[in-house]
Amino acid sequence: MAHVGNRASAEEEDCFEDAYDRIPVACQMDLQTAIQETQCALNLVLNNKFSEALDLLKPWWKDSMYHALGYSSILVMQAAMTFEHRDIQTAMATIKEALNTCQRFRKKNSVVGSLSSLISKQSNLQEVEMHAEICYAECLLQKATLTFVQDENMISFIKGGIKIRTSYQIYKECQNVLNASQDLAGQSDAFRQFEGGVKLGIGSFNLMLSLLPQRILRLLEFIGFSGNRVSTSPLK
Repeated sequence: MAHVGNRASAEEEDCFEDAYDRIPVACQMDLQTAIQETQCALNLVLNNKFSEALDLLKPWWKDSMYHALGYSSILVMQAAMTFEHRDIQTAMATIKEALNTCQRFRKKNSVVGSLSSLISKQSNLQEVEMHAEICYAECLLQKATLTFVQDENMISFIKGGIKIRTSYQIYKECQNVLNASQDLAGQSDAFRQFEGGVKLGIGSFNLMLSLLPQRILRLLEFIGFSGNRVSTSPLK
């Protein structure tokens, strides 16, 4: 009987150890796990389970760039659908925090234009830093969208246009890094995820441009885009 009691006690301890409703804050969220959890959240969104998706992403959205991107994307989507002032303000505050989260994972000297120097020194750009670039660029696009929705004055258009231009430059350099790395053998799963992220980002960027009003497209030309880049697929 004592033996049975000890075994039952051990099983209870095992159950207690596995009973976390989230990963403890002291643990680290690695890149691959972050991607997998964000993919699960996306599946929940596609099944109209928005609250469950937010619950999955919320514990790590200030510590993981993909959780931050996913969490902010859902709130931005909600704000764009409702146009409620409260939803827009919540989404804007979230996307600002998401940008800060992504920035922590970017290469320390990573400024737009400096990525081109990494094409010839691709080994200097770690996988986490590569993913941080595309997450940051996507967050910028979302913030630009919210800027246009939040206020339609000229200052907001200029601010949003500058964010779109910065996002465009990041995506362009990420695509250059991707093209320069196509012949590398033994590419990791994280690199293939990066490749998919770049292509998805480029597609999203072109889709967003196709939906912008003509006056915003003219503004983009004014701040540095050439006409053919704006009116056609800019990243092909």
